[in-house]
Amino acid sequence: MFATPAEISNTGVVKNAGTHSDAVHAHDGRTRHAVARLLLEQGPVTAAAVAEELGISPTAVRRHIDVLVADGEAESREASSRVQRGRGRPAKLFLLTDSGRARFGHAYDDLAVAALRFLAEQGGEDAIRAFAQRRVDSLVDRHRTAIVAQATPADRAKALATALTREGYAASARHVGAGEQLCQHHCPVAHVAAEFPQLCETETEAFADLLGTHVQRLATIAGGHAVCTTHIPNTVQRIPDGGEPA
Repeated sequence: MFATPAEISNTGVVKNAGTHSDAVHAHDGRTRHAVARLLLEQGPVTAAAVAEELGISPTAVRRHIDVLVADGEAESREASSRVQRGRGRPAKLFLLTDSGRARFGHAYDDLAVAALRFLAEQGGEDAIRAFAQRRVDSLVDRHRTAIVAQATPADRAKALATALTREGYAASARHVGAGEQLCQHHCPVAHVAAEFPQLCETETEAFADLLGTHVQRLATIAGGHAVCTTHIPNTVQRIPDGGEPA
């Protein structure tokens, strides 16, 4: 006896098809998350570079990036002449928006801002700076030994980038011109630091202490830039307790 279409749908065929569809959607979700993470950690970056890093086709990467852009989680900008692909249309660089970064953790921002506002009302600027100092001390002290053990500014910058990545900042370091450039592609407290820049200021001071030299903060995510960027000169100037280079 032949089964009717309704009976066929109840034999598991439809269920299996749904399971396959769910698996496809889950795979797409994982891949899109991986694409978003690379835009976070390496952006601004080309779709071709993302495809090469993930080992998937540029077409697949562009499909995922198009969805991120449509959802307001990513944006594009024209590449500089140094990144052009030769003839044809200029290469596009992609990076996450604030909304895109939120998927990697901006939890409790409203609560944190409210708490710091209350702290500022009760204790003023000194209280905010003391809080910011305690926070950054607790972050860097876990990695201080590994960082200061490095002999050169470049090695210290790399060790600091590794430490920051472990703390959720997706950091990298590279040699640029007469120094090293530390990039933090994600800041878990960016929205809070936008209102309370003391968080960024004390972080910069802590970097100088760890690296043994004055550093220059060039850009911050809290200030509206794509990446927090810090310039580290190649010459180590040990900073004594007095605060001036030796």
